[in-house]
Amino acid sequence: MNGWSNERAAEIFPMVLEGFWVVLKVALVAGIIAVALGLLIAIAEQTAPTWFRRPLSGVMQFVRNTPLLVQVLLVWYATSLYINPEWTAFAVGSAVLGVHYASYTSESYRAGIEAIPQGQWEAATALSLPVHRTWFAVILPQMMRRSSAAVANWIIAMFKEVPVLFAIGVIEMIARVQEYQGLHYSGSLEGYTIAGLLFLAASYPVAVAMRRLEIRLAKSHF
Repeated sequence: MNGWSNERAAEIFPMVLEGFWVVLKVALVAGIIAVALGLLIAIAEQTAPTWFRRPLSGVMQFVRNTPLLVQVLLVWYATSLYINPEWTAFAVGSAVLGVHYASYTSESYRAGIEAIPQGQWEAATALSLPVHRTWFAVILPQMMRRSSAAVANWIIAMFKEVPVLFAIGVIEMIARVQEYQGLHYSGSLEGYTIAGLLFLAASYPVAVAMRRLEIRLAKSHF
């Protein structure tokens, strides 16, 4: 096994950086899905009829309790065989990643909703507020304050899971390292180190900011 080489590190860095931009794009698309779909799921679990809530809960339990890699491969092959073989790995992988983490963000939203004092609901009823007004003016603003830090932490965790999509051909950082290694029979040490440092550089500042937000919210009174 070859030791560290600054020359190889300098040579592989542009390739890994190119893969890093792919990671950011996937994280952006999947993050939007996770945040928006998770909110819709949380609201549906509170307001939808039983015949809809129970199957939805079952699906979310399945998503939360099966490995992400299995879901990615299953959806990728099912899509290629039965739905649309022209869908790209980027699109399928981003969607699966987003839905997977929507199952977690929905739980954070649900906890935020259930933490709202019953008096808030009763006050909205006493004021004869319509259902949509109750949710958008009373419940959701308070829920977002309670849930935002937890949801952000799930998005950070999701960001670090993007390399799983290498299994279906998303050319991100790990794929770039493997590509370089296949051509030169070296570079894995430098490539994986650079990839890890790029993940750290992107996620650590956000994690620190989220920790400060959690502390600030803990001191707030709602």
